[in-house]
Amino acid sequence: MSGAPSRAWLREFERPWLWCALWLAMIGAVIATCLLPARDLPPTPFSHFDKIEHFGAYLAMSSYAGMLFARLRPQALAVAGLIAMGIGLEYAQATMTDSRSGDAVDALANSLGALCGLWVARTPVALWLQRVDRRISRKY
Repeated sequence: MSGAPSRAWLREFERPWLWCALWLAMIGAVIATCLLPARDLPPTPFSHFDKIEHFGAYLAMSSYAGMLFARLRPQALAVAGLIAMGIGLEYAQATMTDSRSGDAVDALANSLGALCGLWVARTPVALWLQRVDRRISRKY
Protein backbone atom coordinates (compact mmCIF):
# COMPACT_ATOMS: atom_id res chain seq x y z
CA MET A 1 0.00 0.00 0.00
CA SER A 2 1.46 3.34 -1.01
CA GLY A 3 1.80 6.33 1.28
CA ALA A 4 0.37 8.68 -1.35
CA PRO A 5 -2.81 10.55 -0.47
CA SER A 6 -5.94 9.08 -1.98
CA ARG A 7 -7.11 12.44 -3.34
CA ALA A 8 -5.07 14.81 -5.47
CA TRP A 9 -4.61 18.44 -4.53
CA LEU A 10 -5.11 19.70 -8.09
CA ARG A 11 -8.24 19.23 -10.12
CA GLU A 12 -7.86 16.99 -13.17
CA PHE A 13 -6.31 18.88 -16.08
CA GLU A 14 -4.64 17.92 -19.35
CA ARG A 15 -2.11 20.71 -18.81
CA PRO A 16 -1.77 21.26 -15.06
CA TRP A 17 1.62 22.95 -15.49
CA LEU A 18 0.02 25.63 -17.70
CA TRP A 19 -2.70 26.49 -15.20
CA CYS A 20 -0.28 26.48 -12.25
CA ALA A 21 2.13 28.72 -14.18
CA LEU A 22 -0.70 31.13 -15.01
CA TRP A 23 -1.65 31.37 -11.32
CA LEU A 24 1.97 32.03 -10.36
CA ALA A 25 2.19 34.68 -13.11
CA MET A 26 -0.90 36.38 -11.64
CA ILE A 27 0.76 36.43 -8.23
CA GLY A 28 3.99 37.76 -9.73
CA ALA A 29 2.13 40.53 -11.56
CA VAL A 30 0.43 41.63 -8.33
CA ILE A 31 3.74 41.65 -6.45
CA ALA A 32 5.45 43.65 -9.19
CA THR A 33 2.59 46.14 -9.46
CA CYS A 34 2.47 46.68 -5.71
CA LEU A 35 6.17 47.50 -5.59
CA LEU A 36 6.28 49.80 -8.61
CA PRO A 37 6.99 53.47 -7.92
CA ALA A 38 3.77 55.47 -7.57
CA ARG A 39 4.69 57.64 -10.57
CA ASP A 40 4.62 54.55 -12.83
CA LEU A 41 0.99 53.77 -12.00
CA PRO A 42 -1.99 55.23 -13.83
CA PRO A 43 -4.18 57.61 -11.83
CA THR A 44 -7.32 56.16 -10.28
CA PRO A 45 -10.67 57.38 -11.63
CA PHE A 46 -11.92 58.39 -8.17
CA SER A 47 -10.81 58.50 -4.57
CA HIS A 48 -10.33 55.13 -2.89
CA PHE A 49 -10.72 53.25 -6.19
CA ASP A 50 -7.53 51.41 -5.28
CA LYS A 51 -9.52 49.54 -2.60
CA ILE A 52 -11.68 48.07 -5.38
CA GLU A 53 -8.52 47.16 -7.30
CA HIS A 54 -7.06 45.43 -4.25
CA PHE A 55 -10.26 43.52 -3.55
CA GLY A 56 -10.63 42.51 -7.22
CA ALA A 57 -7.05 41.33 -7.62
CA TYR A 58 -7.19 39.11 -4.55
CA LEU A 59 -10.67 37.89 -5.46
CA ALA A 60 -9.32 36.87 -8.88
CA MET A 61 -6.24 35.11 -7.49
CA SER A 62 -8.25 33.31 -4.82
CA SER A 63 -11.07 32.33 -7.20
CA TYR A 64 -8.46 30.98 -9.58
CA ALA A 65 -6.97 28.93 -6.73
CA GLY A 66 -10.46 27.52 -6.17
CA MET A 67 -10.56 26.49 -9.81
CA LEU A 68 -7.05 25.05 -9.62
CA PHE A 69 -7.13 23.10 -6.36
CA ALA A 70 -9.55 20.22 -5.88
CA ARG A 71 -10.07 20.27 -2.14
CA LEU A 72 -10.84 22.76 0.59
CA ARG A 73 -7.54 22.35 2.43
CA PRO A 74 -5.25 23.45 -0.43
CA GLN A 75 -7.75 26.16 -1.35
CA ALA A 76 -7.70 27.46 2.22
CA LEU A 77 -3.89 27.27 2.31
CA ALA A 78 -3.75 29.29 -0.91
CA VAL A 79 -6.09 31.89 0.59
CA ALA A 80 -4.00 32.05 3.77
CA GLY A 81 -0.90 32.54 1.63
CA LEU A 82 -2.60 35.30 -0.37
CA ILE A 83 -3.69 37.07 2.82
CA ALA A 84 -0.13 36.86 4.17
CA MET A 85 1.17 38.12 0.83
CA GLY A 86 -1.24 41.08 0.89
CA ILE A 87 -0.21 42.06 4.41
CA GLY A 88 3.46 41.55 3.55
CA LEU A 89 3.19 43.72 0.45
CA GLU A 90 1.61 46.54 2.42
CA TYR A 91 4.48 46.30 4.90
CA ALA A 92 6.97 46.25 2.01
CA GLN A 93 5.37 49.35 0.50
CA ALA A 94 5.74 51.12 3.82
CA THR A 95 9.33 50.10 4.47
CA MET A 96 10.98 49.36 1.13
CA THR A 97 9.64 52.00 -1.25
CA ASP A 98 10.05 55.76 -1.33
CA SER A 99 6.86 56.63 -3.17
CA ARG A 100 4.36 54.09 -1.77
CA SER A 101 2.85 53.76 1.67
CA GLY A 102 1.43 50.75 3.44
CA ASP A 103 -2.28 50.94 4.17
CA ALA A 104 -4.18 48.75 6.62
CA VAL A 105 -7.39 49.30 4.63
CA ASP A 106 -5.65 47.97 1.50
CA ALA A 107 -4.58 44.91 3.49
CA LEU A 108 -8.20 44.49 4.61
CA ALA A 109 -9.43 44.78 1.01
CA ASN A 110 -6.85 42.17 -0.04
CA SER A 111 -7.97 39.81 2.73
CA LEU A 112 -11.67 40.22 2.02
CA GLY A 113 -11.10 39.61 -1.69
CA ALA A 114 -9.14 36.44 -0.92
CA LEU A 115 -11.83 35.20 1.47
CA CYS A 116 -14.59 35.87 -1.06
CA GLY A 117 -12.61 33.89 -3.61
CA LEU A 118 -12.70 30.92 -1.25
CA TRP A 119 -16.49 31.20 -1.27
CA VAL A 120 -16.47 31.23 -5.10
CA ALA A 121 -14.71 27.85 -4.97
CA ARG A 122 -17.93 26.41 -3.52
CA THR A 123 -19.94 27.45 -6.61
CA PRO A 124 -20.12 26.07 -10.18
CA VAL A 125 -17.60 28.76 -11.18
CA ALA A 126 -14.94 26.47 -9.69
CA LEU A 127 -15.29 24.16 -12.70
CA TRP A 128 -14.69 26.80 -15.38
CA LEU A 129 -10.95 26.23 -15.67
CA GLN A 130 -11.44 22.50 -16.20
CA ARG A 131 -13.96 23.28 -18.96
CA VAL A 132 -11.45 25.57 -20.67
CA ASP A 133 -8.76 22.92 -20.31
CA ARG A 134 -10.99 20.27 -21.92
CA ARG A 135 -11.95 22.60 -24.78
CA ILE A 136 -8.34 23.43 -25.51
CA SER A 137 -7.41 19.74 -25.36
CA ARG A 138 -10.07 18.82 -27.93
CA LYS A 139 -8.74 21.41 -30.39
CA TYR A 140 -5.16 20.14 -30.27
